[in-house]
Amino acid sequence: MGLISRIKQFCFVTLRIKKYKSLSDCKRVSGKPKLYFPLLLKGNGKVQFGKNFQNGVVESSCYYSNYNYILSMDHESEVIIGDNVVFSNGVSIYAKSKVTIEDKVMIGINCFIIDSDGHDLSAQERMTGIPKTAEITIKKNVAIYYNSTILKGVTIGENSVIGSGSIVTRDIPANVFAAGNPAKVIRNL
Repeated sequence: MGLISRIKQFCFVTLRIKKYKSLSDCKRVSGKPKLYFPLLLKGNGKVQFGKNFQNGVVESSCYYSNYNYILSMDHESEVIIGDNVVFSNGVSIYAKSKVTIEDKVMIGINCFIIDSDGHDLSAQERMTGIPKTAEITIKKNVAIYYNSTILKGVTIGENSVIGSGSIVTRDIPANVFAAGNPAKVIRNL
């Protein structure tokens, strides 16, 4: 990549990062993420970044057209991100209760993590009801690959890998490769 291209890329991405920072309204944020990619922080809850959190990967798809999104909905909602965590591009986290991502976790492109049903499942309560929630914990050294979804109440054990396109609906033990819809253990690592 030539010098002119690098300058254009730097200006374009820097302006996008500043734009999403100005649109963010989450006030209870601690830590200083390394922003290589736009990050939108919304809600009244708490967002805590550990040391060396990297938001975005330059040499990855969606770099010019997407952003990462963290919604910590209510005052008691929490998103806790450990040290040396890397989010690729297009990662979304919705926390109604609590999402914990421990140290040295890698989360791939277009992954979605949500600790609630979003809306109540009954037809009568769907628009007004309070959805069921359950905390999510992603333990140390986990890798979650492209287009995966982590649903409420899940714990993913240390050193495990979640394959691309997986939907994780129940706990995954430590030191395994899991994949599928719903995700199941494929083999030990």
